[in-house]
Amino acid sequence: MPHFKPIDEQLTDLLRGAVDVASLDELKARLRQGVNTGKPLRVKLGVDPSSPDLHLGHTLQMRRLRAFQDHGHQAVLIIGDYTAMVGDPSGKNKTRPQLTHEAVEQNARTYLDQAGKVLDLSRLEIRRNGEWFSKMQFMDVLKLCARTTVARLLERDDFLKRYRAEQPISLHEFLYPLMQGWDSVMVQADVELGGSDQLFNLLMGRRLQEQEGMQPQVCITGPLLEGLDGEQKMSKSLNNAIAINENARDMFGKTMSIPDSAMRKWYTYLTRTALDRVETLCDPARTHPREAKLALAHLITRDFHGDEAANAARAAFEAISRKKLPEDIRSAAVKLEGESVAVWALVKQVHGGSGAEARRLVSQGGVHLIEPDNLDERTLNDEKAQFGKSELDGRILKVGKRHFYRLKVE
Repeated sequence: MPHFKPIDEQLTDLLRGAVDVASLDELKARLRQGVNTGKPLRVKLGVDPSSPDLHLGHTLQMRRLRAFQDHGHQAVLIIGDYTAMVGDPSGKNKTRPQLTHEAVEQNARTYLDQAGKVLDLSRLEIRRNGEWFSKMQFMDVLKLCARTTVARLLERDDFLKRYRAEQPISLHEFLYPLMQGWDSVMVQADVELGGSDQLFNLLMGRRLQEQEGMQPQVCITGPLLEGLDGEQKMSKSLNNAIAINENARDMFGKTMSIPDSAMRKWYTYLTRTALDRVETLCDPARTHPREAKLALAHLITRDFHGDEAANAARAAFEAISRKKLPEDIRSAAVKLEGESVAVWALVKQVHGGSGAEARRLVSQGGVHLIEPDNLDERTLNDEKAQFGKSELDGRILKVGKRHFYRLKVE
């Protein structure tokens, strides 16, 4: 029988940074029942494998699910292999492209490895909603649709905005909240977690459970994490994200690039630092912002790569900040096209990526050639400029702020 901590102590961890709780009284009653009976709550989080990579923004709800695990409750992770083929309309002003089953399966294979960096997989119940949706007949789908009304679905803010703007809403999008809600019925969820833009979907789960004669789940939503710019929601498409499988040095360096104004949220949502300590760290009168950010970058990097890698990443970052070259610069072979190579082609060869990405890096002033003896640094901002062996061999190519390559012309 699990041993549960006092309710107030649990709530401090479980509701850290929460936006909505429907309702707090019900959550307290469920926790009290757990303490009295020794029965853990079933806490559900659904993730749709709509892309192969998870970023720090995706981990906010996983961190809350991990807090429930650490307090002895049963975490249930639903891999939405069927909902992913519909596409969550939350926060969207147009219909998402529908994914194929093959694409969803390919993405799903990477999700658990990445989720395991946050969740304790040994104590995690993993379900796919294809377990029940794949068995439904057409009449079952009609019966599910009959459980709500178009008027109720149009109460959802993003649907209503699109309707008023005369933007198309596909019929299959209306099914998404019902599908997510039905997941709660099937796994008998006591609590469901989600982002603040998913509150409507979570409440749909409560309604469907009530219709099934079940005790309705408690809904807890968390914030949406702003990205590296400190303004827009973290998104790979906006190039303001940190992937959780990013290497330690890049994770550390990218965290150091966030604006000072974003630190309080990042500390609160992405670490377990005590909140009174967060206030001290984020008060420039008590802690220098650079020191606070170094500590934050170390905590985040350590969570995903371990203490040793985080320490090495910090040392590399500080070395670069002092205009000192890192010790572990990788060698990169360069093939000339005749007697020389264009700058954009050099970047593409050494750093990887597409030709368009290489040209963008050059045009934005992100490519530099460094003399290793005196650290003189030259910005290469002409993508068509040609360089030969005598100008490249043995030099250091710096791409962005953190990527260094010792050039060896073949």
